[in-house]
Amino acid sequence: MAVQPLTDQEIQRRLEQLPGWSFADDRLSRTYVFKGHPQAAGLVAEIATIQEELDHHSDLTLGYNKVGVSVNTHSVGGKVTGLDFELAARIEEIAPQHGARTD
Repeated sequence: MAVQPLTDQEIQRRLEQLPGWSFADDRLSRTYVFKGHPQAAGLVAEIATIQEELDHHSDLTLGYNKVGVSVNTHSVGGKVTGLDFELAARIEEIAPQHGARTD
């Protein structure tokens, strides 16, 4: 079955399961904050591995102690799909292991 864009209502319902994530400009986004750069860089490396596994890639921004994640599905015109939520959920699972702050 082909990937389909989610409706705004579906997106809002799914966001309830992903605290810290937001939806704007047809993208899911989140910023993680860390104690320092090594922890932030470690998360980026692990996200890259997950993205290869899923064959679905986000835009990542690495700063000194921050990682920004922004994702949508290019193959459906840059809209948000279930693939984006799958990637976001996988990132949520691993971020605490790298010391991401929840505040």
